[in-house]
Amino acid sequence: MSVKQNQFTIQFWGVRGSIACPGTETVRYGGNTPCLEMRVGGHRFIFDGGTGLRVLGQSLLSQMPIDAHMLFTHTHWDHIQGFPFFAPAFVKSNRFRIYGPIAPNGATIQQRLNDQMLNPNFPVPLQIMGAELKFFDLEIGKSIEIDDVLIENALLNHPGEAVGYRINWQGYSAAYISDTEHFPDRLDENVLFLARQADVLIYDATYTDEEYYSEKSSKIGWGHSTWQEAVKIAKAAQVKKLVIFHHDPLHNDEFLDKVGEQVAEKFPNSLMAREGLSIQLIPPNNGQENNSAVNTVKEIKISA
Repeated sequence: MSVKQNQFTIQFWGVRGSIACPGTETVRYGGNTPCLEMRVGGHRFIFDGGTGLRVLGQSLLSQMPIDAHMLFTHTHWDHIQGFPFFAPAFVKSNRFRIYGPIAPNGATIQQRLNDQMLNPNFPVPLQIMGAELKFFDLEIGKSIEIDDVLIENALLNHPGEAVGYRINWQGYSAAYISDTEHFPDRLDENVLFLARQADVLIYDATYTDEEYYSEKSSKIGWGHSTWQEAVKIAKAAQVKKLVIFHHDPLHNDEFLDKVGEQVAEKFPNSLMAREGLSIQLIPPNNGQENNSAVNTVKEIKISA
């Protein structure tokens, strides 16, 4: 099996929540909104289409033709606003299968991606994209099997609904849980299900507890969680590595540094998500000694 086929790699292209926030104070962690790329067992999976998707698209232009699966957690602006600027979607030789749940109002993922590109919102319609685009309505709670890759999903606690994903391959797993709000009196069973003994848990920790419960500007009901809740979930689900994700646009590099230190005190095997971060889960049969249950983490620079 080639190296390309025998890998489970997670790369972060956008880690910010709510709105893109480029600038001098967000250089190290990045200002692009959510987009993750996972290369698993010879397949390419793209999760969410925030402004980070545009950056990913530029990198893919040198790797065409592209055959990939795109999975959306939901269609709030910060998770879809990069899709109209995803350059590979305009190239005929490429192929994308696009998955998303049906919205509470009945709109499909195809309708919602189409609508954001209609006049007067955008100069060209979705139909101008030359790549082969196939859309699939995701059934909440029903798994997707692509060869030996199993993708599970579960409903999250978010206004307008959102889903979280768990990707399983050859005994390895990663949970992507963005845009969810914890419950005040218990841990979310759906989140625990997705996170169970995962090698990597990527979790929405937009706020701190102090911000979330603030008497002056409470964030209760806004649909997001805290790093303190992320630690609770990681411990309860026996997660190997916790990644703090979906950073608030008001949290600059210095603030996130401090959050990272606090998280590491409570859960040492943790990371702060930042653009360019790559996490590689190395299979036991890759020619190295069988100590590969430890995740290898490396930094990859992204060209401007």
